[in-house]
Amino acid sequence: MKSVLVTGANAGLGKESARQLALLESTERVYLGCRNLERAEAAKADLTQATGQSVFEILQIDVMDMDSVRAAVRALPSPIDGLVMNAGGMGGPTPRAKTPDGSTQLFAANVLGHALLVDELIAAGKLEKVAVYSGSEAMRGVRQMRIKPLTFETSSSDEFASVIDGSWLGGAYTAMAAYAASKYVAALWIGSMARRHPSIRFVTMSPGGTSGTAGTDGMQGFQRILMKYFAMPLMVAFGMMHDVETGAARYVNALMDERYESGVFYGTAADAMIGDVVDQATIFEDLANEDFQDNAYEAIHRFLRPI
Repeated sequence: MKSVLVTGANAGLGKESARQLALLESTERVYLGCRNLERAEAAKADLTQATGQSVFEILQIDVMDMDSVRAAVRALPSPIDGLVMNAGGMGGPTPRAKTPDGSTQLFAANVLGHALLVDELIAAGKLEKVAVYSGSEAMRGVRQMRIKPLTFETSSSDEFASVIDGSWLGGAYTAMAAYAASKYVAALWIGSMARRHPSIRFVTMSPGGTSGTAGTDGMQGFQRILMKYFAMPLMVAFGMMHDVETGAARYVNALMDERYESGVFYGTAADAMIGDVVDQATIFEDLANEDFQDNAYEAIHRFLRPI
């Protein structure tokens, strides 16, 4: 894997993934996909010093802004072998606010921008081997965090579109439920992409329960405080979370190891937060439903307006 683009690369799992990739003998270029140039420059300096490798280049990209995504693809100087779609989060203070494309900010940051990124890279002949998406077990429920499994009535393209525009669950909308639903739609979309583009290996990989990430900073108010200063330290103390190095290594392994099959969502085993990864369709069988996968693809592309 000579060249890889990592989104959300200025901190947390993205930055650590970039560090690990730079230490591989085969790596010649790691593009740091970042929204904020100042933070990107700081991350590049840190990574160069930490690895002793001069392989890092900055690619400015805001996955909530479709014009920024298109501009980033145009600015990419040459094709990449691999892509790590890590940017996302809980949507900040206004997760349900709409983007100009009609998507919620939460869905745009986690899924829509990445879907456009992949489409544009493929159309430009700039993605050659592997695309890894950052999944989450939240969609099939996490007992330790009191996250209940998702339930959908039809898993139709219309129902998935309601996840994208924020009308899903009506007044019962919460950022955590919307986040879990966005990750579910994304995992299905990856399954559809794997069948549509068999020359590229598409993998959804959860980093698992990971401490020290930037994800909690995107949570709202009291929820952020509770998770960052109370829940996460307790889970670390009780061995329910692993470090950021272990979480990022899952992404790198998915990129490099062809035993991770295209179209599959790999995550932690049922009733666990860390440990070996398994095919999540063995826990939540809807993930392997090709009709649901294509419904997710269709719903996402309703919101990707042609320029």
